[in-house]
Amino acid sequence: MDYTGQTVVITGASRGIGAAAARHFAALGATVVMNARSADALGRLVAEIAAAGGKALAVPGDVARADDVKVLIDTALAETGRLDMLVNNAGVIDPITRLADSDTDAWDQVIDVNVKGVYYGLRFAIPAMIKQGGGTIINISSGAATSVLEGWSHYCASKAAVLSLTKSVDLEYRDQGIRVIGLSPGTVATEMQVKIKASGINPVSQLELSDHIPPEWVARAIAWLGTAEADPHLGTDVKLRDPVLRTRLGLPN
Repeated sequence: MDYTGQTVVITGASRGIGAAAARHFAALGATVVMNARSADALGRLVAEIAAAGGKALAVPGDVARADDVKVLIDTALAETGRLDMLVNNAGVIDPITRLADSDTDAWDQVIDVNVKGVYYGLRFAIPAMIKQGGGTIINISSGAATSVLEGWSHYCASKAAVLSLTKSVDLEYRDQGIRVIGLSPGTVATEMQVKIKASGINPVSQLELSDHIPPEWVARAIAWLGTAEADPHLGTDVKLRDPVLRTRLGLPN
């Protein structure tokens, strides 16, 4: 896969899946425009990518704020002149608790980041992509989009909403060159899994960090979804647990 000359915008890029994707796309030749709330962490990643010969730009901000996401997209266009891919990766799951025990403000915050953050990315990226003739959007999804787990009411509801957004964008904009696909990576060895384990709620919290796949596997899947080979999956959620997909990506089953 060669992304030379392309611009890839990644939200939640300071760590985990987002950081792994940034490193991977930079290695494939893309200019990576990275968003997260931590300016310091983004700065370190920019320096790391530059030291490896890649191109990266940090645009700190909060995806729960429409203005911040607009600045992210506008900056990518101003600095690189194009927008080839948006990876809507930013997401949170804390605090994990049963619905009747949940804090209303904390529940709202998960929806603000996981749903509104994706919506804002779609809202500002799609017009720019249509203007240049097309583009790809990858929404990081979850098995939680179609099933529920105890203590995850906010997360499951948010990922179900993201799946609906993926389907909506495909219905409305595929004929204008917009490729949109959801990626359900399964459980990934990131800080989110540390928080899930600490909750002690539902079977996922009983897994060890070593039981989860590395974020680099997810990065490889995202890059593949940007190619024409993934066109049969447009408008759907792709599951990285699928052994056929893992074999295609050269990953162990």
